[in-house]
Amino acid sequence: MNTMFRLHFWPLQILGWSAYLLVNYLSAVAHGKTFDYLDVSLTISVGGFLLTWPLHHVLKRIWQWSPWRLLRVLVPCFVLVTVTMGFISAFSVQTYCPNECVPRNVYGYLAYSGSAAMVVMSWIGLWFGIRLQRAYSEERQRVLQANQQAHEAQLKMLRYQLNPHFLFNTLNAIATLVLEQSNDTAERMLGALSRFLRYTLEQEPQQRVPLQREMEILNLYLGIEKMRFPDRLQLDIRLDPALDQALVPSLILQPLVENAIKHAVARSERACTLQIHISREGQLLRLRVADDGPGCDPKVIAEGCGVGLRNTRERLQTLYGSAQQLLVSERPEGGVAVEITLPLQWAAPR
Repeated sequence: MNTMFRLHFWPLQILGWSAYLLVNYLSAVAHGKTFDYLDVSLTISVGGFLLTWPLHHVLKRIWQWSPWRLLRVLVPCFVLVTVTMGFISAFSVQTYCPNECVPRNVYGYLAYSGSAAMVVMSWIGLWFGIRLQRAYSEERQRVLQANQQAHEAQLKMLRYQLNPHFLFNTLNAIATLVLEQSNDTAERMLGALSRFLRYTLEQEPQQRVPLQREMEILNLYLGIEKMRFPDRLQLDIRLDPALDQALVPSLILQPLVENAIKHAVARSERACTLQIHISREGQLLRLRVADDGPGCDPKVIAEGCGVGLRNTRERLQTLYGSAQQLLVSERPEGGVAVEITLPLQWAAPR
């Protein structure tokens, strides 16, 4: 802040004293002074410019002190600058305008010192006003940056909370396939897991991706789960191709699908259908993930069916505020449905 203030001090100092020179001279002329009074105004302005320069350096050192300690230094400096400027004013009038009726005694000097005191007091007030305004602006900028960093950190935390059960179960499934000598299937599952994990690490959590790309990554995940539950996991995916370039937060569907597999497919002894329906309603995008499994306890549904949905809800709130909605409901025919509503946004054309 000191560097920034120093860069702005000189233009403001020059502009301020130039304005004082102009106003002082025009005021004198308006009151019938002669052209010679320009030299008086110039001398007073240059004197004020030079006297407030060291005062500026003093104020830079003391402006954050406690009020009492600040006044103990500021008052003597104010008196010194005021007295000196009053002397310069009286001297310049007597030198350049000798015909002026100025009492050559202490009263005449005090008259000029009083005028100088008002000028110096105004200069100090402006100095503190500008300094405090800049300090406030920089503090506000720091707060905004801190909030932005906290915002990004929160998104990363929510996005990177990959369910360890998924990773553990997938690795177990791969190990089982290897033991059963189903090497081709194990290799496909390992390749899909590798690509999926690489994507989760490469994508920024605040980034929005085209729906087509989101579905490509989701299909990697579904492929892994399909290999884990080849007979129990049935898929019903409906996506309007016209929505391929609609933007969604990266990996927004995966925790919904994972939640459905965990609470429906993994707990069921029969085949379960996992529905992923994506549609447009006006300027809204609706993402719906539903299953026909055994369902959840109403209390669990009210709480969002676990960490995955809770993180998704918080992430949507952080990204969209009140413009989004996430609803969890129990289906009459059995199972749970999760529906996300987002503002419809499009990827920039390539």
